[in-house]
Amino acid sequence: MNQGFLPICRQDMEERGWEQVDFVYVSGDAYVDHPSFGHAIITRLLEAHGYRVGIIAQPDFRNCESIMEYGEPRLGFLVSAGNMDSMVNHYSVSKKRRKTDAFTPGGVMGKRPDYATIVYCNLIRQVYKHTPIIIGGIEASLRRLAHYDYWSDKLKRSILLDSGADLISYGMGERSIIEIAEALDSGIAVKDITYIDGTVCKVRDLENVYDAVVLPSYDEMKEDKLAYARSFYTQYCNTDPFSGKRLVEPYARHMYVVQNPPSKPLSQQEMDRVYSFPYMRTYHPSYEKDGGVPAIQEVKFSLISNRGCFGGCSFCALTFHQGRILQTRSHESLLAEARQFIWEPDFKGYIHDVGGPTANFRQPSCKKQMTHGVCKNRQCLFPKPCKNLEADHKDYIKLLRELRQLPNVKKVFIRSGIRFDYLMADKDDTFFYELCKHHVSGQLKVAPEHISDAVLDKMGKPRNEVYQAFVKKYKKINEKLGKEQYLVPYLMSSHPGSTMKEAIALAEYLRDLGYMPEQVQDFYPTPSTISTCMYYTGVDPRDMKPVYVPKNPHEKAMQRALIQYRNPKNYDLVLEALKQEGRMDLVGFDKKCLIRPRQMAGEKGAFGKNKKNGAHTDGKNNGSSVRTVRTKKKAIRNVHKKKVKA
Repeated sequence: MNQGFLPICRQDMEERGWEQVDFVYVSGDAYVDHPSFGHAIITRLLEAHGYRVGIIAQPDFRNCESIMEYGEPRLGFLVSAGNMDSMVNHYSVSKKRRKTDAFTPGGVMGKRPDYATIVYCNLIRQVYKHTPIIIGGIEASLRRLAHYDYWSDKLKRSILLDSGADLISYGMGERSIIEIAEALDSGIAVKDITYIDGTVCKVRDLENVYDAVVLPSYDEMKEDKLAYARSFYTQYCNTDPFSGKRLVEPYARHMYVVQNPPSKPLSQQEMDRVYSFPYMRTYHPSYEKDGGVPAIQEVKFSLISNRGCFGGCSFCALTFHQGRILQTRSHESLLAEARQFIWEPDFKGYIHDVGGPTANFRQPSCKKQMTHGVCKNRQCLFPKPCKNLEADHKDYIKLLRELRQLPNVKKVFIRSGIRFDYLMADKDDTFFYELCKHHVSGQLKVAPEHISDAVLDKMGKPRNEVYQAFVKKYKKINEKLGKEQYLVPYLMSSHPGSTMKEAIALAEYLRDLGYMPEQVQDFYPTPSTISTCMYYTGVDPRDMKPVYVPKNPHEKAMQRALIQYRNPKNYDLVLEALKQEGRMDLVGFDKKCLIRPRQMAGEKGAFGKNKKNGAHTDGKNNGSSVRTVRTKKKAIRNVHKKKVKA
């Protein structure tokens, strides 16, 4: 038996003196007993309530014997695809198979199936026909009702039906999983557990379903994309635990999928308890021979200080999964966790992150949220900060100061992302100064995403002027501190609303900035986001107005190439895009041009390079000749070394 870890096999169970487990937790991830992993939190929580849990991590999905390790559990199976949707884990936005899986020992790809939740449940049903199955995790949570599936390009049914499971525990799950466990333990049949907040169930009739909003039927949504858009926005407006209604989605043959209202947010005391369980804070030792689990490196010396996000970005699924109400841990809880790892042999003095979905959110956006919930039809920060928004970093400042004072700590980084519009809304600049002075190491990563207000509006992001004001202030503060620090902006291509015109405008902005990003995120239509709804339906579900959606792979490639227009590999795509939009004024030798002409008199090759003698033009043309100079070939990384200086 591996002391401290939960059982991962029958031998571990028997060495504990158990004849049977209460629950078998089947996970698409390797077993990592760390509170950044959903399976660790849920299994430790059940253990704390007296339940016996055995873990089957990454079972052989081709062999049903792999889920028979413990025999039939007393109460049921808990199934999760893992910390990521299995399809996002497996495929890039271009639907190419990824080469590695950070949640698998040795980073090996292929240890979990596509649509892992469905496959695991079907595997269980082959052996245990009537044992309760409860599914959870982000894959099940975001597919709990009918949803657009990008990888098959289809509108799919609720995962509850396709998996054959009995219940979905959606969202973060701590409250609902204990209520489910207690109900099963008391002898209530799983088919009768239809009343728990934070769950989705299926019923044959609506006789016992009350106060429900009936959504369009699945068949109706398959026939009419606008019906799906309306249904999705109804779901979006009912994600709040205080005001959210019960939702019913009808299917054929007298089948209804019922989504109960979300679970209430955890109090700070409850959050602290969740993170106080005896986690081993690393992967199971059986994985050591395979090189360990790579995902632990990102979180081993990081602290989760909050959950939930009131940012409301259209392309983010946090509203559907964690909700918009901020929940935080106490300083004492965070300091206690930090003290656990600062003396570990491989701790080098750097706390990698103190945050959550958004690092600088440490309180609900306004006081009324904890009793009345968030506004249904209004956002806290978009399009402008709400007049009731309380932008205050005092608690976060105090927390960071306390962490910096811990022994053996050299520096505390903030890597999970700063919401710059929230920072700009705070009239007190203390946090801004301390951020630059103590928590940035040369570069601060921020996410303006785009510079076109038309695109930003569809993204649910602040207008470009807000980001420009942030950049100016960041530069000013760093100058006062005598620091030379830079901003690294995250940018997104091909988001709904982005035409080639907006893509070229973004390229021109980067030209003027003197920066070429090494990485670009092409919009990825993952389940249950407003942006994905736009992608599928062609309308913005918030107002039902048409939205331009770049779907053609070649157009998407051109938009992406424009952001990295200096990369020689992108030359043809950039040139094609400029020709298509009638912007050949951006091809030439002027400093405002994006690329040079492909050919000039007596010369061949892209960027005016002469393949024969290795010379290239220096761009100084006096009208009669073009001077050439010999240079060494530069790697693409050095083609444009200038950073975004703040």
